[in-house]
Formats: sequence, structure tokens, C-alpha cells
Amino acid sequence: MADYEMLRLVWWLILGALLIGFAITDGYDLGIGTMFRFLGRTDDDRRVLLESIEPTWEGHQVWFIVGGGAAFAAWPLLYAASFSGLYLALFMVLVALILRPVGFAFRGKLTTSAWRNAWDWALFVGGAVPAFLFGVAFANLFLGISFHFDELQRPIFTGSFVAHLHPFALLAGVVSLAMLVMHGAAWAAFKVDRLLASRAAVVGQVAAIVFVVTFLVAGMWLALGLDGQRVVSQVDTAAASNPILKTVEVTLGGWLANYRAHPVLWLAPGVTMLSALLTMLLLRMRRSGLAFLTSALAQTGTILTAGIALFPFLMPSSAAPNHGLTVWDASSSQKTLLIMLLGVVLFLPIVLSYTAWVFRVLRGEITLEKIRRHTGFY
Repeated sequence: MADYEMLRLVWWLILGALLIGFAITDGYDLGIGTMFRFLGRTDDDRRVLLESIEPTWEGHQVWFIVGGGAAFAAWPLLYAASFSGLYLALFMVLVALILRPVGFAFRGKLTTSAWRNAWDWALFVGGAVPAFLFGVAFANLFLGISFHFDELQRPIFTGSFVAHLHPFALLAGVVSLAMLVMHGAAWAAFKVDRLLASRAAVVGQVAAIVFVVTFLVAGMWLALGLDGQRVVSQVDTAAASNPILKTVEVTLGGWLANYRAHPVLWLAPGVTMLSALLTMLLLRMRRSGLAFLTSALAQTGTILTAGIALFPFLMPSSAAPNHGLTVWDASSSQKTLLIMLLGVVLFLPIVLSYTAWVFRVLRGEITLEKIRRHTGFY
């Protein structure tokens, strides 16, 4: 049987890969949803922008659903603590995401401006709210979630939704929103006709600047203004999961411990900022295909930067730091992780192959004339 420590590490990487897959694919959907109402000056413009994501956005949700399933099966304590403690925030994200399929389905039912404007705003909420709250959620991991375990190892949440709206968390929400708007703008610049693509490129350049600045400010805040956690007791990485047996030290700037111990890891935030700046430059040069790739690299680097800083923590606790969940004490059994890994090895290549095939079939520029020709609607 595979080594338990290695299986836990592999599943941490898989969870990260699922988050990256969601950010890269559904990220540009959320970005388009956030800006299409303002980027498109006419109903025809907005229709073209929406058609650039409508055939694929639903498939991109698979990454989000599989991520939740992986958390449930591979990290049951993480699933239990997060879904109970962050219930209201997760409910808000779910409601916003539900607005997208409803908006896509009903927007075209009537042609009156009032009807379409109402659904345009609903689609805007469905894009902007999740994009912002995902950043807030990540930031709250660094701030620590207010929970502890009772004598039966049940997670007890003692915080509130308002407490999660810390200024650092709101800043991280802006980082996330700017990052996904940049990504959506790069996709629009690559996919739609020239006039709209030109406007999207300008929006993407501004979003890239905002992202780089806020990313730097958040990093400095993390290093100089926030307490970080570090496990200081000896950890048996192959023992059965029990999150209350460790000792955690809280120190200012503690979240940078992994970067200090392994300087090569600074490549992650470095590549993130460089990719965002390249995206801005490539959009200015009208090299939108390459800009989309560098934007995707920025999404990847952002998630890696946060994951490296947090490791081995999955969900730190601010109320009882010794009860925080880590890679080594919140996982399922060794056998469960192994069986699930075999499923991933079998099915993930199928999902990736199908996704690649879909993008190949849907390649090419989207214009209003093509939409009318294929739908017969004028």
C-alpha cells in the first residue's frame, strides 16, 4: 500500500490543482460576468460577450463541484469545519452562482430593455460576488477561522459572518476580483470581434495593474502586519488523523516561514507578478492569445503563493490555534485516499481530453453575424 504521508501530500496537491483548474476555466467566466454589462455598450455587444462563455461555463463548474467532493472524501474534517463555520458565506456564493444559469436561460426570452437589463445585473452579481468572496475566503485562512473541537471532536464555530470582513480580507477580495477581471478581459480580447476586443484589452490592462498593486500590498501586510501560525511540536505524518495533538506557535509574519526556509519558493509570487505584467503588455500589443496564457499563469501562481504560505495548514484556527487543521491531521484513512487516487488517475485524463476537444470544436472568433447565422435569430 502507498505511503500514508505521501498520499496526504498528493491529495493536498490534487486539491490545489482543482482550485487552479477552477480559477483558470471558470475564472474567465466570472470575469466576463463581472464586466460585460459595462464593456458592452449595446445589447448586441453584451450578447456577443455572453456567447463567448455560454457554451462552456457549465462544464467549468465541474472543477468546483469536484473540489467540494474531494474535500468531503479526502479531508472530512476540513469539509465539516468549513461548511458549518462558513455557511452564510458559502450560501451567498451558491446563490450568486445559481443566478448564472437562470440569467443565461431567461435573458433572451424577451427583447425589452428592462427585462434584459434586469438579467444583465443578475449575471453581473453572479460573476462579481463569487469572484470577490473567493478572495475574502482565502484571506480568512490567514486570519484564522474562529473554531475549536469539543471533547467528541465536533467542530464548534464561535465567530460571525461580519468578523470575516476584516480589512485584509476585503483587500484580498479586490485582489481576486481584479485577477479574474484581467483573466476575463484577456479571454474576451482573444475571442470576440475587433472593436469589443480593443475595449476588453484596455479593461484587462487596468485590471492587471490593480491586481499587481493589491497583490504586493497584501503580501506586505501578510509579512509585516499579521500573525502567522507554525507547528512547533513533533508531527507524525503517518499517524491517524487527530487535529488536537499538536502545538502551534503564533508569531508576527509567521506565514512566510516556508519562504524563509526555502528561498526558491519565492519564484511563485515572482512568477505571479511577472505574468500579470506580461498580460498587461501583451494586451497592449494585441497579442491576446498569449495574454490569456500568461493570465492563466498568474492564476496558477496566485494559488500556489497562498498554498505555499499556508502549508501544512488547511484551515487554521484563531480561537484555538492548536486545533487548526493540517495536511497531516485532517485526512481520511490511508485506504480511502488510495482508492480515490486510483479514481483520479483513471478519470482525470478523460475530463482533460474532453475539455481540450470542446475548446478545439469551439475555436475561432465570435461575432454577432456568426451568432445570427447559427441561431437564425436576427
